[in-house]
Amino acid sequence: MDYRAEGKLDKEVSGVVYDSRQVREGDVFIAVKGDNVNGHDFIEKALNNGAGAIVYDERGKAIEELMAGHGDRAWIEVGDSRDAMAYMSDLFYGKASERLNLIGITGTNGKTTTTYLIKSILESCGYGVGLIGTINYLIKDKSYDAPHTTPEACDFQRLLHDMAAEGCSHVVAEVSSHSLIQKRVDYTKFKVALFTNLTRDHLDFHKTMEDYYKAKERLFTDILSKDGTAVVNIDDERGRFLASELKKEGMRVLTFGVKSGDADVKPEEIKNSFNGTIFNIVAGQFGLNEELSSSLVGITNVYNILAAAAAALALDIPIKNIKEGIAMASLIRGRFEKVDVGQEFLAVVDYAHTEDALERLLLTARQLLEAYHVAAKTERMLKVKRRDFSVPEQCAEQRKGKIIVVFGCGGNRDKGKRSKMGEIAAKLSDFVIVTSDNPRNEDPKRIIREIEKGISGDNYIVIQDRTTAISMAVELASPGDIVLVAGKGHEDYQEIEGTRHAFSDRVALESSIRRTISRPAFGRGMNYRGAEAATC
Repeated sequence: MDYRAEGKLDKEVSGVVYDSRQVREGDVFIAVKGDNVNGHDFIEKALNNGAGAIVYDERGKAIEELMAGHGDRAWIEVGDSRDAMAYMSDLFYGKASERLNLIGITGTNGKTTTTYLIKSILESCGYGVGLIGTINYLIKDKSYDAPHTTPEACDFQRLLHDMAAEGCSHVVAEVSSHSLIQKRVDYTKFKVALFTNLTRDHLDFHKTMEDYYKAKERLFTDILSKDGTAVVNIDDERGRFLASELKKEGMRVLTFGVKSGDADVKPEEIKNSFNGTIFNIVAGQFGLNEELSSSLVGITNVYNILAAAAAALALDIPIKNIKEGIAMASLIRGRFEKVDVGQEFLAVVDYAHTEDALERLLLTARQLLEAYHVAAKTERMLKVKRRDFSVPEQCAEQRKGKIIVVFGCGGNRDKGKRSKMGEIAAKLSDFVIVTSDNPRNEDPKRIIREIEKGISGDNYIVIQDRTTAISMAVELASPGDIVLVAGKGHEDYQEIEGTRHAFSDRVALESSIRRTISRPAFGRGMNYRGAEAATC
């Protein structure tokens, strides 16, 4: 790292920070440029709070005046403050990643579920495991709030240090594209880097899909240890390209896929139901053809399970522990999270907030719905043979079940995906309720109008209030239907005009179902055309 140092340099460092409010006596304050504020504007505050050294990359009159008045501090000019912060944080926390088996996961969708699956597999081996991700940070069984999917370099390295100190041997981390562009995980030693997929997202930040891909690619080309393993989904076009390029560079690459016959790790005989997924995992180079069973449902989770299993194989985890860990992994909060309080339809909360994620969610729901009704029809036929059936069951045979989806789009984010998500929702579900998500500082009515531009049919309504929209979906549902509430997943707030208000899709959905099933049956289960769903 190139730098120029001035002032008093023989100082003992007590900490590395980038937020002037957190500076304590003897800390190094690193001035970085953020999305909304510039750390260089807070150097004076950091000095007043006791900073012993200042690292900066924007030299100007204001900096020189501060240097003249604070010659008793160390002043370090660098070419890139973010690079310096990653480098210094790694050093300050004793190169913690070198004492850990670190697995990094990047991609548009599937990161969170895959981290929890890998964590479960590693715990089945008896390892102490840390997790860094969207929902929370975990040090073994201790949970901490996660303000960022991948924290800033100082915080990331401190977490790794604390995890090692608490006896963790392995850490699984979601690595976001933002963090890769901002060098939050640079100088970190990853044993495994995993690529899930690449679909449209964050184009308000990256501008183009090529820029977005290049950000993800850094984990494999710039950061993954030379003796590490890249685990890549080659059903994804960008993933296949990435795997090919890495192999040319002599990297160890382990591929997975559902559709790609040349994948190193792939599934056979996939069986999906409302209750879970069963398939055989086939990995020729490991001599594997073993049945895996999981409570997670849908083809999306087949990819997640394959990804987790491939990462485990890259770490030489025995198949016994892979099977046990996947079987033990419970539903992940906000990721196809089933809400069941005794209703006769499937209710699901999911974080799907991109067009690809919404499409996968709806296709999964359609597959499950078809499987459910095939099973139900078979059961009714058996009852007919036994002459053990009722009129409602005869009527039910004529209903195929419907998918009702509630969703909106976030404000101050990529606007181009809004109409596309509206188009996908209307095409792949039976009825759509367009509502507000996290409008942030945008007008929610405007966001909804942009979603509507993609909807050509009449199988939708608009209910801006999210609680009311969820309640309406529950009112419309009949036995055997699927209600999907998409977009917010695990989030426990709704951000409106810059203020976060307490709100949970899961709580709202559960409350609506409880209210509905506690009422008399008459009048419930109305379909969206207004006719009673139970009528033959």
